[in-house]
Amino acid sequence: MKAFRAPKSSLGSLDAEAAGALIAAATDVALIIDSDGIIRDRSFQTEELAQELEGGQSWVGRPWIETVTIETQAKVRALLKDAPGSDGSRTRHVNHPTEKGVDVPIQYSAMRVGRGKTVLACGRDLRTISTLQRRLLDAQQSMERDYSKLRHIETRYRLLFQMSPEAVMIVDALTQRVVEANPAASRLLDELGTRLQDRSFTEVFNAESQLAVQAQLAGMRVTARGEDVRATLNDGVREVSVSASLFRQENATFFLVRLTPVSGQAPVPVPQGQTNFLELVAHAPDGFVIVGDDGCVLATNAAFLDMAELAAEEQARGEKLDRWLGRPGVDIDVLMANLRQRGSVRLFATTLRGEYGASLDVELSAVTVGAGAARGFGFAIRNVDRRLTGERKAVLNLPRSVEQLTELIGRVSLKDLVRESTDMIERLCIEAALEVTGDNRASAAEMLGLSRQSLYVKLRRYGLGDLYDVKE
Repeated sequence: MKAFRAPKSSLGSLDAEAAGALIAAATDVALIIDSDGIIRDRSFQTEELAQELEGGQSWVGRPWIETVTIETQAKVRALLKDAPGSDGSRTRHVNHPTEKGVDVPIQYSAMRVGRGKTVLACGRDLRTISTLQRRLLDAQQSMERDYSKLRHIETRYRLLFQMSPEAVMIVDALTQRVVEANPAASRLLDELGTRLQDRSFTEVFNAESQLAVQAQLAGMRVTARGEDVRATLNDGVREVSVSASLFRQENATFFLVRLTPVSGQAPVPVPQGQTNFLELVAHAPDGFVIVGDDGCVLATNAAFLDMAELAAEEQARGEKLDRWLGRPGVDIDVLMANLRQRGSVRLFATTLRGEYGASLDVELSAVTVGAGAARGFGFAIRNVDRRLTGERKAVLNLPRSVEQLTELIGRVSLKDLVRESTDMIERLCIEAALEVTGDNRASAAEMLGLSRQSLYVKLRRYGLGDLYDVKE
């Protein structure tokens, strides 16, 4: 603390009354404490603060340490022990409990006054700052939720864009160059020998059609409306219907253009026939399995048979998939429930057990095929045992408590497993709350919806830090 250079000449001779009034006016809370740590006098900036802190019971005559919460008692001891002379001590954040159950945060500094061991503790009310911090945290969490929603929306858009059987392109309205094209557009225009990305959109049409398409796009830029036009591709044979919509993104204007083959023409060529596709699945390095609605295997490829240590497909056909995949009666039930509800599952991490005891870490994606009595499920299974990239290892590196819990499956009852799972989740939530609040136990308890005492009990139970080793 930077003190006055010449207080005697600048302040004159202040008596005790004037000094007390000055201290009371300059601080929110001021305490006079004797050598035994007992409060001998106190002042509050407002009557409302006095009522909230004392709650009708005066602090005078009580030990200062008894007026604060358990986790901040160590800070009070440090303030009394380290209080120097007129230079003051370092500030410390102390919480005072109230009858309403909400702690009042006060930032104290302490100094010794007079010739004895009397300590003057000056406090600043931090409730306004604490409220702002909570609002900031709420705003950050709200932004994260909004960002997550935007990512999901973008994912759905990308999936729709890529899977659409109709040729769709995004065209820059200013330069008329193709910004993005979906696979259907690439297949439609592959025979022209033209790379779509960053090429002029009108190049895919013959000379006569280019004028019509340019007129359509020019009209769209002026009126934001336009009629569909027929245009002939640059091969001079195929004719398509061109429809466009105008939209803005990041201060730029784009066209969403759809190309639809005119009826009566040959359909858009497919790069591989159904037979080649089935042969590709059969010889793929990743495992593929098709199961019925009852979870029994209908068909597999060779890669799955290798992972499951089976000699022929007949050994797997008709068997339950959970005989090899995941924890029996757990993973498959979860997967089936998600598939029936959502239609697909992506990147589900589990294990695959071979017929002779080998175990592999695998990652699977699944999709629902058909409906009603003909409904089935397709599983794509990838062996990730040897994946060495640091990023992927970080994703698959589960907490040690989860690993230990997995090892207990099949050895202890479900009741014990559920209890272990609850304890693990409770500990992870408490650790996350302490990290978010900067190890402020009172704020963490409020965030978790627990009383402060309940949080201390759980901290002792899980051995999460020293109650007296609290972050300042």
